[in-house]
This record gives sequence, C-alpha cells and structure tokens, in this order.
Amino acid sequence: MKYWMAMAWLLVGLALAGSAQARTLRWASQGDVLTLDPHAQNEGLTNALNGQIYERLVKRDRQLALGPGLATRWQQTGPLSWRFTLRPGVRFHDGTPLTADDVVFSVQRAQQPTSNIAVYANAVGQAVALDAQTVEFRMARFNPVFLQHLDTIFVMSRAWCEARKVTRPLDFKGGEESAAAFAANGTGPYRLVQRQPGVRTTLQRNPQWWGRFEGNVEQVVLTPIANDATRLAALISGQLDLVIDPAPRDVARLRRTAGVRIIDGPENRIIFIGMDQFRDELLYASVKGRNPFKDLRVRQALYHAIDIQAIRSKLMNGLSLPTGALLPSPLATGGDAQLEARLPFDLVRARALMAQAGYGDGFEVTLDCPNNRYVNDEALCIALAGMWSQIKLRVKVNAQPRALWFPKMEKQDTSLFILGWGGAITDAETTFTPVMRARGEQGVGYYNWGGVRNERFESLALASAAEVDLAKRQQLVKDALREYQEQVHLIPLHRQVIPWALRQGVDAVHRADNWLEIGWVTMP
Repeated sequence: MKYWMAMAWLLVGLALAGSAQARTLRWASQGDVLTLDPHAQNEGLTNALNGQIYERLVKRDRQLALGPGLATRWQQTGPLSWRFTLRPGVRFHDGTPLTADDVVFSVQRAQQPTSNIAVYANAVGQAVALDAQTVEFRMARFNPVFLQHLDTIFVMSRAWCEARKVTRPLDFKGGEESAAAFAANGTGPYRLVQRQPGVRTTLQRNPQWWGRFEGNVEQVVLTPIANDATRLAALISGQLDLVIDPAPRDVARLRRTAGVRIIDGPENRIIFIGMDQFRDELLYASVKGRNPFKDLRVRQALYHAIDIQAIRSKLMNGLSLPTGALLPSPLATGGDAQLEARLPFDLVRARALMAQAGYGDGFEVTLDCPNNRYVNDEALCIALAGMWSQIKLRVKVNAQPRALWFPKMEKQDTSLFILGWGGAITDAETTFTPVMRARGEQGVGYYNWGGVRNERFESLALASAAEVDLAKRQQLVKDALREYQEQVHLIPLHRQVIPWALRQGVDAVHRADNWLEIGWVTMP
C-alpha cells in the first residue's frame, strides 16, 4: 500500500510539472546527473544534460560528425597548432558576450587536477587569445585526434566563474560542492530554471540562442526515478514523455503497448570488469599478504568462468553485443575479428587455472558496482558473482547509487569493479590514455582504477597517440590493444544496446552516444 501511494504521489508531481506549459518534455532516468559543473565529471547523463546548457567550439550532428559550434571555422596552421574563429554575437545566458578570453579560461579550467576531463583538455595544448574572436591552440606534440579532444571541453564565462569563486572544477570525489554544481550560465539552447538534486531539474528554452531549433520543446523536466516499474507506469499513463533506460526485460512488452514506442540501437560503450593489480594485498578480500589479481592465471580464470551468452539472452534480453575487445566501438580497430574474439566460456579451464595459481579453494572478494548507471548494472554484478562461485570465488556485491559509487572508485577504493566506457568518440586514444595507461599527471590513467602498469602497452599507446602516418598508427593501436587483452588487465563483457521508450507522437534522435539532444525533439 505504501509503495502504491508513493507512486501515485510521484505521478501527480510529474503531472503538475508538465501541465504548466505546453510542449514540456518530461523525461526520466534511473539516476540523476552528478553535477552541473561541466568540467567536474565525465559521465554520460551528466554530460548530456550539461550539453543543453553549455556548448563547445565544435558540435556533433545526428551521425556524430563534427561541425561548427561556438566556432564557425578553423584551420590547422601547423603540425602543432590550430586556429579557431568564434561565432559572432553569441551571448551567455546572463547576457554577457562570448569572447576568446572565455575560451582560454575554460580550457585552463578544464586542465586543472580536479577536472574529470583534464586528460583531454591537456591534450589540446595551450589556448591563446589572438584577439576577441580568435583562439589559437599550441601543442607540444602532434595530436591525431585534436578535434575529438576539443569536443569534450564546455565553454564557461570567466566573469561568471570569478564572481562565484568557481574558477576551478569542484572536487567531486572529495565531496566538494560549489555554486557551479547548482547554478549554470552557458550559451546553449536551454537555460537552467531550477536544480533539485535527486528530485527534479528544469530547463527553459533560451530565446537568444544563436542556433536553429529543429524541435518544439520549450521546457524540460528531468526526474530521476530509481524504480523500473514506476518509471514505466508513469510513461504508460502519459505522465512522462520519454524514459531513456527502460529495463531490458520490459522492452518486448513495451513494443506491444498502445501509446508507447521504442527506438534503440547499439551504444558506443564497452562494459568491463577491472581488478586491483597494484596493491600487494587486496583491500576487500579474504586473502592476506598476497594479491591474487596480480596473477595472470587468476585473471584468465575469471574471464573463462563468464557465460556471456547466458548474460546476453537471460539478463540483457538480447540487448547486448558480447565482445572481446576493450574499446567502445569496433570502428577503432576496423572490426578486426581477432581483437573482437573472446576467451571461451570454459569452467574446466577456469578451475584448473585457479588451482595452478594456488587458489583451488577460491577466496572471498567484494565486487563494487553502481545500481543506476548502466543497463542492468546491479543484476549484472549479481549474475557474475553467481558464475564465479563455480570456481569457488565467493563474491560480495557492493552496489551503490552512482553519486556514491563514482567518488569511491575515483579514490581507487576497490578490489574488483565494473565500469563502462564510451561516448561519441570511437578512436582508441580516448580509451587508451584515460583508462588503460598507468596513472600519471594531467589526468593520464585517471580511470585506471586497478592501477595497471604494462610497459609494453605503455610504449605502444604513447607512440600511437602522436603517430602522423594513419596506417602506422592503426597498427600501433592494434598491437597495444592485443598486448592489453592477452594480459587480461581488464575483462570485457559487452557493448550495450540502448532502448528509449517514448510516448506516442514524441520524436527524438537516438544517437550512438546515448545523448538526448532536446533541441531535436518534437512533441504533439
């Protein structure tokens, strides 16, 4: 009774949120955005919401190709420099004009240690204002994916940040809050009206936006709703217009539900398992004085014990693409079949490897995972725990909301974890450097939560990041990836297939980066 009463009140609240104005997009996700500080966290939903408020120099179209954004044109003035001309007449939401100084400030802000995109921002080099409308980027070394890196940096107002004392990104993993977490001042198509973390975020169309709206949404209300059944009940009853993460088990039924339609497609995101490989003793395990995950045979055993086809059919309801590659998209390797191949499901082999490594009787360990970030994330962790029990690995699943899980992981406070990686960029560099390379300065290896250090991979990855010749670079990428895979530093699972559930008559563009561009949404 209490559950249904709570759900009823939620539906009433959603109805009230959407009734005040026509063409209000009421959408929901299982979790909330982490922060409105656009440089503090590099997370999909957070970036997508912030991307309606803030903009970048370049902008992606429906096929993820890059085109003009806050910059109208650019040219590579040398192997180590690029020059950009800003769009005239652009203003921030508070009315102040966009200048080259704001761009320089934003790049410098994004390069600071508390920034979650520092690894990308540092890769674009030094930003210099040549005049009020021209910015030049000067790099110390050649960057073959410069524009891709640049497309991660949102532009903020220097004056607005200085007035609110938010000239550096907030330290999210340290639990810091700042004015930039709850207020916003971008140049984008929508302005922030109200931010209530965990409850509701409301945006309003920016009538002074420089671009052209292809859709008709005037107001946006994002409501995080953790319970799958509650989200779908709100959609089916007409209290929501869009749910971006229906549970896979419900998708077949939703396809048959009157008044609802499903659009879906593969996401550029790889889901994988990581293991602590740098500590001499695991933080959360029964084994003392040793670290089993430093032993290749143990890592191989965990891999061989995963029945990925059972996960695909029974848990994901077919909405996953199993792979042995560790990259978000097969485009990064040209679809190389050898790199995409998985180690086979083989319990006999897995048990033998555990015995050879001296862990025939297994051990206890904690698996950290979010419960509102990836498709079926907690259920996936529970399924893996069950599979690993067959090699006598006793796994305790520690599932937490993303707001708690990310800070814990960023402190490397883990022994075994699940992580997803991807987005609009399909090039291997934007996985190699932040996720696979050894942790270092300027954001390198920031997401290498297992502390992996592989010198051969490091050398190959570093070379690929500065190689001018495309064919040579592709070979370096393949060699680096093969080395990482053979050492099973990470255990790949699958690439997600993302369904969106929409109210009949609502039309949205489903991109491969799972990014909802609200300016493209049309409503009846």
